[in-house]
Amino acid sequence: MLAWLEHRLADRIDVRSWLTDGRFVYDDLTPVRAEDPYAPHTFVWFHRELRDEPEVPGALTVLYRDERLVVVDKPPFLSTIPRGRHVVQSVVVRMRAELELPELTPVHRLDRVTSGVLVLATWRRWRGPYQRLFEQRKVEKVYRALAPYRPELETPTVVRDHIRKDRGAPRAEIVPGAPVNAETLIEMEERRDDLAVYRLTPRTGRTHQLRLHLAGLGAPIVDDPLYPTIRDVSIDDFSAPLQLLAAELRFPDPVDGRSRRFLSARKLPLT
Repeated sequence: MLAWLEHRLADRIDVRSWLTDGRFVYDDLTPVRAEDPYAPHTFVWFHRELRDEPEVPGALTVLYRDERLVVVDKPPFLSTIPRGRHVVQSVVVRMRAELELPELTPVHRLDRVTSGVLVLATWRRWRGPYQRLFEQRKVEKVYRALAPYRPELETPTVVRDHIRKDRGAPRAEIVPGAPVNAETLIEMEERRDDLAVYRLTPRTGRTHQLRLHLAGLGAPIVDDPLYPTIRDVSIDDFSAPLQLLAAELRFPDPVDGRSRRFLSARKLPLT
């Protein structure tokens, strides 16, 4: 096991000292020993060391709660799930601790820099029915974005194209000529001098779809660190939130058939 763990992890951690300290364990929590024979198809568990995460500013507000759902109003910069360099500062970790719901799980995702309505299932048994609503496109979503006013941009307009995002790549891209897999209805709601508030109704849910579609129309969302160009912004810089808000969600409840509608209390510009 020592040889295998060093092969897999030596570039990231001090495997020998972790083995000595009993930080690797099997499924039954028995410590892994250096001299243990390598056993294929065996799970080995460990907790990686976490950095000191600065607290994300802004309130994480519970909009609604019942026996199946928790709906929150997510601030910008707070990750939906623990991943990468954001573990403690994530909706799931914070809400599981605050609400004492160890199985609380999101049924959809919001980008870390996007704010607004996020729906979570209270227990694992409820996640599937609500997750399928999103997969089957039975959820009506409304976003609002603050972006440059473009007098030549006639709205309402519908953007249809093919979006691809490769694993590990920071940005998505439009693939000309490929079959349509992304569609967004864009309407201008209000002009604010050189800016405008756009109402965005996505009919698909591709990664970075709304950010890419507005940027493609010459109206990139204010303080977008990726579109139209990548800006060098520290991961812990919370000074300029992306002006994109998941403002509303509506769907028929798959359990009791009730019509559900949830609205964010946040307003643009986001601070």
